[in-house]
Amino acid sequence: MNRPRGRPAQGTGVARDDILTAALALLDESGGQGLTMRALATRLGVTPMSLYHHVENHAGLLRALSDRVYAEVLEGAPGLAAPRAELQAILTRYHGAVGRHPQLTLAIFATPEAFAGVTRQITDRLGLLLAQITAEPDLWRDVLVDHAHGSGLALASAHGDPKRALALQADYRLALDRLLDRLTAP
Repeated sequence: MNRPRGRPAQGTGVARDDILTAALALLDESGGQGLTMRALATRLGVTPMSLYHHVENHAGLLRALSDRVYAEVLEGAPGLAAPRAELQAILTRYHGAVGRHPQLTLAIFATPEAFAGVTRQITDRLGLLLAQITAEPDLWRDVLVDHAHGSGLALASAHGDPKRALALQADYRLALDRLLDRLTAP
């Protein structure tokens, strides 16, 4: 068969949104090692080259996935009355996103060039808010983000156990409150 390069192996093509949906499902099912361009193309029924019309490489795919998954983290948070309230809203949403898609977080850890876009915006916003309440905003940003990662990854282990998941979420909120109390104490 004489097929132009980058064209779908079957069907009429693939949309970026379909690529991201399939990639997130593959990542959630198989982990970072299972998300390859070849595996994704096979799942979508296209040639691997057709994916490169939508994402430049594997790191670009992870950036696009993180932009999609973490987009909700910043929604509605900016403009809250107090920096602490906004910090709490952002970190609670981020914690939930990490818990829903832990393999994405782990894949970004393993691919530092994937850290950009919305994940960078979240980090920058946290830094700006923390600069309003502490002389060590970078230190506290790292502590709070690492806490959200660790607790979010633990939350993922409660998949299928709603009672345990609720308890872990409550524990996270309590610990976050204590950290922010310490941070904002006179």
